[in-house]
Amino acid sequence: LELSQAYNDSCAEAHEAYPERYLGLAMLPMLQPEAALTELNRVAQLPGIRGIYLSTHIENHELSDPLFFPIYDAIQDLGWHIFLHPVKVVDPSRLTTFYLTNFIGNPTESAIAASHLIFGEVLDKFPALSWVLPHAGGTFPWLVGRITHGWGVRQECRHLAVAPKNYLRRFYYDTITHDYSALEYLIGLVGADRIVLGSDYCFDMSYQRPVDVVMDHTELTDTERSMILSDNAKHLLGL
Repeated sequence: LELSQAYNDSCAEAHEAYPERYLGLAMLPMLQPEAALTELNRVAQLPGIRGIYLSTHIENHELSDPLFFPIYDAIQDLGWHIFLHPVKVVDPSRLTTFYLTNFIGNPTESAIAASHLIFGEVLDKFPALSWVLPHAGGTFPWLVGRITHGWGVRQECRHLAVAPKNYLRRFYYDTITHDYSALEYLIGLVGADRIVLGSDYCFDMSYQRPVDVVMDHTELTDTERSMILSDNAKHLLGL
């Protein structure tokens, strides 16, 4: 709780110092739901806080754990979105060399989190809550066909009323694919209105000129390009 408070206050201070440049996504002590709700109520009054950051799993808890449902309900009531970021993938020991923890682990972790949100019926229980997946959704957009096929043939998935692919547009995705064709595929799969500009600044896996990545996609209309570069983010951030 103290760490969340310190971080959230710093986000608000950054916004106040540079109100045209910075907005914050708050962090919450998710394993302490009562404390998380108290902090959520507090940060809702802070300047410049416009959403919540969560990791793709929280210690040994998947995001579909009912422990988190009261917090999701309160976030939904605020009209805020949740931005996810990968943490250590299952059994990272095989990924420690060659920086595979980032190349492969992070995108895989996003797919795991998205699948838990779908099959755990979190998206059904909180229909007005928006979720943002970084790194263009990781491997999730590429695996959704396989996941949907599995839903149709596996008994343990039959509780879900509709196909997993129908949840694709419950997520937003950023532009960080590092591949022209991959971003083109993602835009065609989910629509330009579900994609936001990403940079991954200030890491070495970032885009140096993220706007140029979008401008290079000449098949986009001016309206679609505007959605990706700013309009979708403005909607998520309540601007």
